[in-house]
Amino acid sequence: MSKKSIRFFNDREVRAVWDDENNCWWFSATDIVRAINDEPDYTKAGNYWRWLKRKFKTEGFQFVSGTHKLKIVAADGKQYNSDALSAEDIITLAKHYPNNRASKFLDWF
Repeated sequence: MSKKSIRFFNDREVRAVWDDENNCWWFSATDIVRAINDEPDYTKAGNYWRWLKRKFKTEGFQFVSGTHKLKIVAADGKQYNSDALSAEDIITLAKHYPNNRASKFLDWF
């Protein structure tokens, strides 16, 4: 994974990393939730993402496996493992999001 990208939706960054092996982009799940909810607090967005993961898992959707983790640089300059979503996962997430805010994100994406 060599290429990195930061895109912005509603002034919220959405970090991504290119996966040479699978020939696709992986996007930070917490960044996506943060952008959709226009949440300034990264911790709250992370908590909401964990809640969504559990909710979707009970509904039969499992977006992230152990292999879908990214080392993403955080605000403190350190790299942390983060849940990552493919483009297909993002579309599925947006279609099943608990509120209608995801439709604008999906249009942008």
